[in-house]
Amino acid sequence: MTRARALLFAIASGAAVGNLYWAQPLLDFIARDLRTGTAAAGWLVTATQLGYAVGVLLFVPLGDLLPRRRLVPVALVCSAVALAASALAPTFPVLLATLALVGLTTVSGQILVPLAGDLASDHDRGRVVGTVVSGILIGILLSRTVSGLVAAVAGWRAIYVVAAVVALVLAVLLSRVIPDLPPRDRLPYPRLIGSVFAIVRRERTVRWSLVLGGTSFAVFTMFWTALTFLLSAPPFSFPVETIGLFGLVGLAGAIAAQRAGRLQDRGLGLPTIGVAWSVVLVAFVVAGLGARSVVVLVVAVLLLDVAVQAHNITVQTRMFQVDPAARSRLNTAFVTNNFVCGAIGSGVTSLLWAAGGWTAVTVGAAVLSGFALTVWVVGRRGPLRLAPA
Repeated sequence: MTRARALLFAIASGAAVGNLYWAQPLLDFIARDLRTGTAAAGWLVTATQLGYAVGVLLFVPLGDLLPRRRLVPVALVCSAVALAASALAPTFPVLLATLALVGLTTVSGQILVPLAGDLASDHDRGRVVGTVVSGILIGILLSRTVSGLVAAVAGWRAIYVVAAVVALVLAVLLSRVIPDLPPRDRLPYPRLIGSVFAIVRRERTVRWSLVLGGTSFAVFTMFWTALTFLLSAPPFSFPVETIGLFGLVGLAGAIAAQRAGRLQDRGLGLPTIGVAWSVVLVAFVVAGLGARSVVVLVVAVLLLDVAVQAHNITVQTRMFQVDPAARSRLNTAFVTNNFVCGAIGSGVTSLLWAAGGWTAVTVGAAVLSGFALTVWVVGRRGPLRLAPA
């Protein structure tokens, strides 16, 4: 796994997962253009994430069954078609449906992550997986900035046209770069999907890790969805390009968190998870105090993104060690769980925002963070420990 290949995998994964978040800083903009409410527009994020969860569950396990040199480009071409349909959506219900299809098809990044783990050597797997996962996390954050800037210049539909073109270019590049590896298993498709659930039932470490991963994605989505609502309204009333710039703050956090994979290589993964959840809890306390201060909100963004991303890189790398022959299926369980929880978090955010605004969202997220920290404290001496190789 060369550095150049790891970098391309990271870029491709980030570009793919960015498709899930183009709409997030544009919710108010899209709501006005398609004549719906801002809270209703929040369901665009939920629909995309639910589609992604289903797509990961149905297609990512195929990475253990089919040649990934063909599987990844096919996924990218399908996502390009869905993105083009989103750019042409005439009404809000149609956009809701096409964005669900975007989520369903934009799974190439999650096929590349376990492939990177397969190609890496044992002593640097954490670094390699951390690099590719950081690309995903940077894509999530940078997507907000890019979509805000493009929408300010050419309207919200333009970002989906650009994303479709990028997906097609990456499909060509990856078809030439991904090595032609033989499949590692020969299961019928129904048994392949069933084996995802079987490994979750069998491995206690996986189940506890899924609880932590899902909670982290829920609070992460809650924060960013609510932040869009907060910054669109008085006293800020920021335009979409300014809201998108907040993603650059999180970008710094993603770059810093990339080193979490190296901590896992050194055997420090479990303590890293506990520290990360402590920082997440502090971040929501800070965010709750910053409803009227851009500076405080920037600090909260930085703390949250460093912690959540370090946490997810560590948990994902640790899960790959449970069963090296089933990395695509382990990644399927991890990502499907995360995005189902993320979609729930987005839906809950709309309800909490309607009930109590920013304060209700940050309090709810802080409670969830405290729950996850409790899970880590209880599980670190037993269920969360990896069995010796």
